[in-house]
Amino acid sequence: MKNTALTHIHEALGAKMLPFAGYNMPITYEGINAEHETVRTAVGVFDVSHMGEFLLSGPNALALIQKVTSNDAATLTDGRVQYSCLPNNEGGIVDDLLVYKIKDEQYLLVVNASNIDKDWDWISAHNDLGVEMKNLSDDYSLLAIQGPKAIETLQSLTSVDLSSIKYYHFEVGDFAGIEHVIISATGYTGAGGFEIYCKNDQVVQIWNKVFEAGAPFGIQPIGLAARDTLRLEMGFCLYGNDINDTTSPIEAGLGWITKFNKEFSNSENLKNQKEAGVTKKLIGFEMQERAVPRHDYEIVDQSGNQIGIVTSGTMSPSLNKGIGMGYVTIDNSSVDSEIFIRIRKKDVPAKVVKMPFYKN
Repeated sequence: MKNTALTHIHEALGAKMLPFAGYNMPITYEGINAEHETVRTAVGVFDVSHMGEFLLSGPNALALIQKVTSNDAATLTDGRVQYSCLPNNEGGIVDDLLVYKIKDEQYLLVVNASNIDKDWDWISAHNDLGVEMKNLSDDYSLLAIQGPKAIETLQSLTSVDLSSIKYYHFEVGDFAGIEHVIISATGYTGAGGFEIYCKNDQVVQIWNKVFEAGAPFGIQPIGLAARDTLRLEMGFCLYGNDINDTTSPIEAGLGWITKFNKEFSNSENLKNQKEAGVTKKLIGFEMQERAVPRHDYEIVDQSGNQIGIVTSGTMSPSLNKGIGMGYVTIDNSSVDSEIFIRIRKKDVPAKVVKMPFYKN
């Protein structure tokens, strides 16, 4: 099992550590609800250094990205980030990812930790264009500093005007005494904030300076469990739960990142699916009684017939009610549809709602 460059710090802070995607990761420190609240109201720091980073360079870098990703990376300008996915040839998704345009002929792809090897092999297999590919995953660390107090916390550490970095944009600049750090604003919590990409030997200095600067604002370390409740309140997909090798981007409501003005892996079939319509769809739902939906629980109709499956579920710390996402038949997918979640042989009522669940 791999460690991040900050594992010793998490252990010293008393974090509950568990294996996650092959890494020894902090799951909680003081508890999910308290950590969740810190990010919603103040500022919290996640160590997400287990994520993967690939650098693609050369005259055909964009052409390779266009070939393997669903979104249109040709629209990116320097300093922009794009959410996208890698469709497979069977109608599912190899992974979802972020595409950073550093400059012409140079792009950074940020992929999920559990899929680093799979993604590398998939992109490499399509690289008949001579694109230079570097897997930087083991050399780089990543901090996500999230919450409404993030700018106040971090501005004293950089000469970059953080308030000028728009959502899904980034700057390369000085940060906490280190040069050439990527500061981006992609966020997976809906609470605002930034991501800091740096080399492994720089991250302890950055971590320490961030916590020093954030002390007046109630900064706390946050584990992956609260990251999951935060992203779920925003209706953000989690690979392995809400999307996987068998779910299509059209079914998952990711048509907005699936652009048919170019050819990419399986684009013809996905285009046909979009035009013909899908038979199942990813929806968000709220429990109508006090109950907690969980991954893989059955979704049934009023007569008890199975109409779908829960992919993500939790007791929302912000809303104090059970919320979840899942795939249901298209007939049961419209907002306000009444559905039931089968919890320990009892069918508990729920209602299909428009996401995000949590509205800032």
